[in-house]
This record gives sequence, C-alpha cells and structure tokens, in this order.
Amino acid sequence: MKKAIIYCRVSTDKETQASSLERQEQELTSMADELSYEVIRIIKEKASGFQLDRDGVFELLDALKGQKADAVFIQDETRLGRGNAKIALLHCILKENVKIIAFSQKGELELSEADSMVLQIVGIVEEYQRKLHNIKISRGMKKAVEKGYKPQKNIKHNNLSTGPEKKNVPIEEIIRLRESGLTFADIAATLRGFGYPVSKATVNRRYLEYRENVPPEEK
Repeated sequence: MKKAIIYCRVSTDKETQASSLERQEQELTSMADELSYEVIRIIKEKASGFQLDRDGVFELLDALKGQKADAVFIQDETRLGRGNAKIALLHCILKENVKIIAFSQKGELELSEADSMVLQIVGIVEEYQRKLHNIKISRGMKKAVEKGYKPQKNIKHNNLSTGPEKKNVPIEEIIRLRESGLTFADIAATLRGFGYPVSKATVNRRYLEYRENVPPEEK
C-alpha cells in the first residue's frame, strides 16, 4: 500500500485558524483513504508560510528521507509556504521523487507555469554545481598524481581518528600532499575522489592538529 505524509499549516494562533488546522487534517485524511494511501505521519504547525525555519518543515523533510513516503498531502500549495520558501520546499520534496497531492486540486499538484520554470532553473543550476564539484575533484586528483601521489596504494587504514566524532582521514597523505605544494582545497578534493567525505576545513584542521603535536626540533 502506498504511504503518505499529511502536512497541515496555519499562520496564527487565532481560534478560527485552529479550527482550520483540524479541518485540513480531516479532509486530507479522508482524501488519502479514498486514494488508497496509508497515512504514516500527520504534521501540523502554526507558523508563517514565508519562514523556512519551521519545526514542521524539518520534520517533514526528515520523514521523507527516513520513512520512504510516496506522497505528501496538503490542502493547497500555500500550506507548504509562500514566496521563495514555497519554491524551496517544492524543490526539496520533488527531489525525493515524492508526489504532492493537493486537496484543492483533488489530485496531484499542478504547478503554475512560473513555478515550473523556476524549479527547472533550480534543477539546471544544481546539475552544473554537481559538474563543477566533479571537475574540481578530478583536477585535485590530477594535481596529486603529478606531485607523486600513488592512488593504487591502500590508504584506508592510515588515519588520525581518535574517537567516533572524528572523520576517518589519512593524515599521512594530507601531510605529504601539503608538503608537495597542494592547497587544502585540492587535498580535500583529492581525498573525496578516493572516498573520504572531507571538506577543506576538515583537512586544514587535521593538518593544524598534526603541526601542533610535532616536536619543535622536527618542524
């Protein structure tokens, strides 16, 4: 059976709005039942639609990632948000390959031409960001190899991890690549290419930790 998350929102604490919240829940629950969806979570909140910093929003996004829902039921698109907040949430939900079903449209949400165009542009920008990220990794790896890095070596067991809170990072490789003249950004890109999910900041921090622990006569 298909699974659904119901999201209801009103903007104020007024009594009329509170009753609207209950009405949204009832209408969406009935609609989910009619369309043969199992409701696995109901999220209700009172907050402005122009805000992204809403408890219900993060609960919804977490639930989509963790509970494998097939659809999000809303009364209408303005319940998700307004302005840029609405576009951002539409994008996040649709990226999860989840349908948005609106009570106002008695079925899957049909976006306006303007909203569809904006979402297409956002998708194109994200695709180019991914391409740039991959190019950066490739360039970092190429520089590392030119500096003597040997990717065939197994560096998985060389790390500075002293506890579960630290990422598994090959400190020896960081030191060697740094001493070969690579920037922290290039080192991070190189390590990501070999499966280490590290940022430039993490590489910089690990290198500084190493330098702080090196005896003065060895520096």
